[in-house]
Amino acid sequence: MEGADALRAAANVAGRGLMLKVGAVGAVCFLVFLLVVGIFGAGIGGKAFADGCGSIGQPGADLGSTGGNGAPDAPGEQTRADQIKNAQAIDAVAKARGLPGRATLVALMTALQESTLLNLDHGDRDSIGLFQQRPSQGWGTKEQIMKPGYAASMFFFGADSGSPQGLTDILAWPSMDLGAAAQAVQHSAYPDLYKGQEGPAREIAGLATIDLNRPGTEKGNVDQGTQGGTASGGTGSTECYTEGTPGKPGEPFHDGAAGWPPDVKNPRSTAEAIAWATLQATSSTPGWYRACLAFVANSQGWTFSGVPYAIDHYKEMPAAMKHDKDRNPPPGALMYWETGSRAGHVALYLGDGKIASNDIERPGFIDVVPATDIETKWGATYVGWAPPYFPKGG
Repeated sequence: MEGADALRAAANVAGRGLMLKVGAVGAVCFLVFLLVVGIFGAGIGGKAFADGCGSIGQPGADLGSTGGNGAPDAPGEQTRADQIKNAQAIDAVAKARGLPGRATLVALMTALQESTLLNLDHGDRDSIGLFQQRPSQGWGTKEQIMKPGYAASMFFFGADSGSPQGLTDILAWPSMDLGAAAQAVQHSAYPDLYKGQEGPAREIAGLATIDLNRPGTEKGNVDQGTQGGTASGGTGSTECYTEGTPGKPGEPFHDGAAGWPPDVKNPRSTAEAIAWATLQATSSTPGWYRACLAFVANSQGWTFSGVPYAIDHYKEMPAAMKHDKDRNPPPGALMYWETGSRAGHVALYLGDGKIASNDIERPGFIDVVPATDIETKWGATYVGWAPPYFPKGG
């Protein structure tokens, strides 16, 4: 999958998964975002949303690296083709097992929210695949979950052991609200996010020539067998950041030694980047809604980062540049958090325990806040810091 296409697939998000999937999300932000960002794809009408939207004061899903106005690009042709292919793979399982089109709709809404309907090989902790299923929670091995047919079968039917449960294990699921049916399988702390994906799911179903009105049975045909095998309760490995000297959430951040490796070369110096970011906070200029990675890239003088999501930017850092859990970032460093959403969050460390970040106190604006607020007030997990390194920036 092309990096630029993955970025574009994050455009026009109906909502944001914020904060380790803990807490409630208001519908107001969803409505505001629909008004602010109203595009999905060039040449194709309608909207497609990747993540969920959250309330003020909660960092979360980034739209991806964009220009200085924070406006994302639309999905590219390859990304759209991948989404359609994955939608067809999901529907193929439902049809083969005698499930109605409504089951496919619930699955598409879920996959759009969890992975942008892309077969991701990474996610929060050990979450992977279309539905961000976790090997450590009994959904299968990584190799199994990365097969769209298997992942869809597990979503629909769950494990043979009965745990985890699939959609057909949920009593009277066809009569449930679509978003509630998805939540009954996924057990997200943000149950309201799935319902925002109905419109995009229907659009992609249309592009994939999927009949969402197809009749079927509530339990499907149990004698057909699963697509790709059943889950074996594989343990899987948790992909978390455990190197370095971890501190406890809420402990102070202190200024570390300044200076970057020779490979870190940006149009702006560290002092200029900090000054620029601070100016954004004092100028009260909007335009940074859901664009944390774009903001830190722009602070260094780049128009774009070249990476789709904040957490991806950290993962792609050279090992020598990643300071996992270290609470002594130098001024000018980039600080990263896992939020329970696909994207994570990144902010620019200004020194003296403060960061410049978008959407924390005011949606669309930059504010200077204590770095500890991201943990203590909003429950995100601090990942670590890295130099402002943008090898794909431009």
